[in-house]
Amino acid sequence: MIDLQVQDKTHDEARQGEALILDTPVKADARKLYIESYGCAMNFADSEIVASILSETGFETTGDYHQADVIFINTCSIRENAETRVRNRLSQFGVEKRRNPKLIVGVLGCMAERLKSKFLEEERLVDVVVGPDAYRDLPNLIEQVESGHKAVNVLLSREETYADISPVRLNSNGITAFISITRGCNNMCSFCVVPFTRGRERSRDAHSIVEEAKALFEAGYREVTLLGQNVDSYTWTSEDGTETVNFAQLLEQTALVSPDLRVRFSTSHPKDITDEVLYTIAKYDNICNYIHLPVQSGNTRILELMNRTYTREWYINRIDAIRNIIPGCAISTDIIAGFCTETEEEHQETLSMMDYVQYDFAYNFTYSERPGTLAARKLEDDIPEEVKKRRLAEILAKQQAHSLMRLQEWVGKTIRVLIEGTSKKSDLDYCGRGDSGAMAIFPAIEGVKPGDYANVYIEKCTSATLIGKIV
Repeated sequence: MIDLQVQDKTHDEARQGEALILDTPVKADARKLYIESYGCAMNFADSEIVASILSETGFETTGDYHQADVIFINTCSIRENAETRVRNRLSQFGVEKRRNPKLIVGVLGCMAERLKSKFLEEERLVDVVVGPDAYRDLPNLIEQVESGHKAVNVLLSREETYADISPVRLNSNGITAFISITRGCNNMCSFCVVPFTRGRERSRDAHSIVEEAKALFEAGYREVTLLGQNVDSYTWTSEDGTETVNFAQLLEQTALVSPDLRVRFSTSHPKDITDEVLYTIAKYDNICNYIHLPVQSGNTRILELMNRTYTREWYINRIDAIRNIIPGCAISTDIIAGFCTETEEEHQETLSMMDYVQYDFAYNFTYSERPGTLAARKLEDDIPEEVKKRRLAEILAKQQAHSLMRLQEWVGKTIRVLIEGTSKKSDLDYCGRGDSGAMAIFPAIEGVKPGDYANVYIEKCTSATLIGKIV
């Protein structure tokens, strides 16, 4: 997979296995929580919710699991390699548990719901198994373990949105933050486990979302990303039925918090993204001109097998609408190479879709059968691995060329960049993103600091980064 450094990509490889730490004063008697996260941005946002819940019961976070009283690993079931990483990590935690028998080890998130029996019965080092809708129950579950019992709660909820919990911001740069707006998913894509591990879709109270955005802005944050498995299907209705808010209206309400608060969102679904949303993006300068619109395949028959509920023609219609309503809008996507029964001609249609759209970024994978999905039950994973890898290589090569082409379009232009911090390679350089989400690197100058917006003249680029100077 090409790492193109866009902030809200589905799986940020640089963050996989990250230990999340809350910067608070250390108390000598505080219990220590070590929480490690894998998977998508939703999982990292959930880890912040977990830390917030447990901080109310006296826990402090630590970046060293050897010091922890409780270790949680927040898991993902989307791809096989994520599960492999988690199992290897649990083995390492098992060594520490043998050294410290009082240590509590727990598995959170999507794998917890799907593999609860295996974790409790086969891998005996796991004491707690908690699904994505049961995090409020963690203090009670920890007490159960301390009294000598295994603890599990993987019940899915039709109501839980954690709307009233203000997440602590773990490992935050103090400038960008995620806000979850929905939980679960109603789309039954045949390759995906999310509806089974995160449950049915429910939308969070719109007022709580806007209030969280306001609080973040007042705390100095300058960019929020609205998160959901399918943000375009967001619909919240008040309990008395007098108010209904759709995603376009929520976008507008968030943008109106302040013109200096930049708004992003992820992920859109081609069947649900509306012209109303596109016109809202076009209306407000602080809503970023960037849309992540997963295509998965460029062939209608494969899309039908995937149960994506749109055709190649429908997807192209949505691309054309984006180009017409928001000229210059950056578009990224997800593509699966080698889905069940995919022919060479159908693979070529995916490549031709890439040529039509010329995506700014793409997150590309070979098909990995996930147990429990419709595809695993009904379809044969019949494409040889060497064919999958060759098709993926062709997709990656094409995307590399398109990404470079898109970045070259910025050379010689001045863009407004939100400075996120210093460059990984040099403290003398700042890094930040323009409207499109592309990372820019430029020399730091006196009087300009992280959290500020700066006009950056782009002098050149690599295949993944813009390089320029503040003007």
